[in-house]
Amino acid sequence: MTATPPLPDAFLRAPIAHRALHDVARGRPENSREAIEAAVAAGYGIEIDLQLSADRRAMVFHDYDLDRLTGETGPLRARDAAALGAITLKGGASGIPTFAEVLELVAGKVPLLVEIKDQDGTLGPAVGILEEAAARDAAGYDGPLAFMSFNPNSVRVLSGFAPEIPRGLVTSSYRAEDWGPIPAARRDRLRGIPDIAASRAAFISHEARDLDRPRVAELRAKGLPILCWTIRSPEQEAQARQVAHNVTFEGYAAAHPG
Repeated sequence: MTATPPLPDAFLRAPIAHRALHDVARGRPENSREAIEAAVAAGYGIEIDLQLSADRRAMVFHDYDLDRLTGETGPLRARDAAALGAITLKGGASGIPTFAEVLELVAGKVPLLVEIKDQDGTLGPAVGILEEAAARDAAGYDGPLAFMSFNPNSVRVLSGFAPEIPRGLVTSSYRAEDWGPIPAARRDRLRGIPDIAASRAAFISHEARDLDRPRVAELRAKGLPILCWTIRSPEQEAQARQVAHNVTFEGYAAAHPG
C-alpha cells in the first residue's frame, strides 16, 4: 500500500481564503477568477470547491444548483463546461472556471486546497467520476496542492487516482438541522471521525465551532495536521488557533503569521 503523502508545511503557514479571497462588493464572487487572483496577490492560501459538469469536467463552483451564484437556474451538472464558462457569476465579470483554468492561474504561487463536493448525495459510495476528472487536471501540477472531501469514500478513491497528492477529510459535528439529507446513522458515525486510516487521510479540516471535540485533540496529539472552517473574525481565529494549526477564513483580512 502506497503511503499517503503528508500535507506540505505551506498549508500550515499563510491563512487559507475560503472560496478564494471573495468580496462581491469589490467584484470578486466566491470561487471566481477575480477572487483567486486577489488571494494570490495577497499571498494567502486558497480553498476552492469542485463540482462536475455534464461533460465530466471538474468545475470550480460550490453549489449543486446555479441559482444562488448566477442569473441562471437548475443543476450545474446539467450543463457542459463550455456553457458553464459562459455564465457570468453574480457580482463578477467572468464565468464559472474549470479546475484546469484555476490551476493555471495559481501556478504553484500559493497553496491550493481543493474540496471535492459530494456527488453521491448522502456521503455514500457512489463516487469516482469527479475525483478522476480532478486528478486528471492536477496531473503534473507543480505547487502545493491538496484534495479533501466530507465523503470518506471520495478521499479513499482519490488515493488511486492521485496517489501523489495529499488528501484529507472535511469533518463536522453533523447537526441534523445542517445535514438533513444524510441518514442519522451515517451522521452519528461520521461525527466520530472514524475514517482516517480507511480513507488514508493526511489531515482534517474541522468545523470551527466544534474544535473542542475530544477526537480532534486525539488526532492532533497523534501528529495529524488540523485545519478548520470557516473563521469570520480575528476573535474567532484566535480561539480556533488554540486547537487548529491553520484556519480557512472569509470576511476579514487574516493576518499572516510572523
